[in-house]
Amino acid sequence: MPYPSTASFTLNLHGRLLSLAVPQVMGIVNCTPDSFYADSRTTTEAAIVRRALLMVAEGAAILDVGACSTRPDSRPVDEHEEMERLRRALPLLQQACPTLPLSVDTYRPDVARMCVEEYGVAMVNDVGQPASHRERTDKQREAMWRMVAHLRVPYVLTSSADSLDTMLSNMAQHVAELHALGVADVVADPGFGFGKTLEQNYDVLHRLDELHLLRVPLLVGLSRKSMFTRLLGIDAADALNATTVAHTIALTKGVHLLRTHDVKAAVEAVKIVNATHTTEQGSKQ
Repeated sequence: MPYPSTASFTLNLHGRLLSLAVPQVMGIVNCTPDSFYADSRTTTEAAIVRRALLMVAEGAAILDVGACSTRPDSRPVDEHEEMERLRRALPLLQQACPTLPLSVDTYRPDVARMCVEEYGVAMVNDVGQPASHRERTDKQREAMWRMVAHLRVPYVLTSSADSLDTMLSNMAQHVAELHALGVADVVADPGFGFGKTLEQNYDVLHRLDELHLLRVPLLVGLSRKSMFTRLLGIDAADALNATTVAHTIALTKGVHLLRTHDVKAAVEAVKIVNATHTTEQGSKQ
């Protein structure tokens, strides 16, 4: 059978439709010196281009560019510095990968506007608020939502809820509010590692398919997260195998987008799970 709830979903990326009938991989480009995964840090022009070209060669459908770390023990840079980092990185990525859509990982409305209006970024991935900050106010959240509606780009809505039941309730309300504002393409991210204990992260992974009740595409950001390093007693550099196992679980539950540092492994997981579904579908005909 096809992936659960995937066949009808597309994302409108500035007029280019990205089909999610088969899950897609989003490569992470961190233009920061303090990402939790040291090997993903790209602070020089050469490193940014090299990482982007590698991800394209490995099969990334979109690149997610971040310039402000949101890891729990980080101290986020101010808006000006975030913008300056993106102003250095985005032209390099556009020149190196002119046909590949770009997403920006930011929680600041004016940063989102700059990236879309000045550099043609096609998607906004909003983690909500750095873990080191207090909870975002309703006014701050609505400011981002109105900005995305104005920009007319897809929007990744991330949850920091500590249980799947609360997550479903909150996100259903938020998806409805975003649609009412005019945001056509909303993507739901359960927010692994955001506001959740180790056990809660695994409960969300186990029940991930329940998020299809939202009737929007699902994105997971599982790459080398602390839910693996803490459970297994390893560090992020050794967490590729754990990430791939979790990606495979997520794919069997109908996830549409894998956001990852390791594109090749994620693309291979998609191909293997897809082959399994194709074989199952053929046997029933």
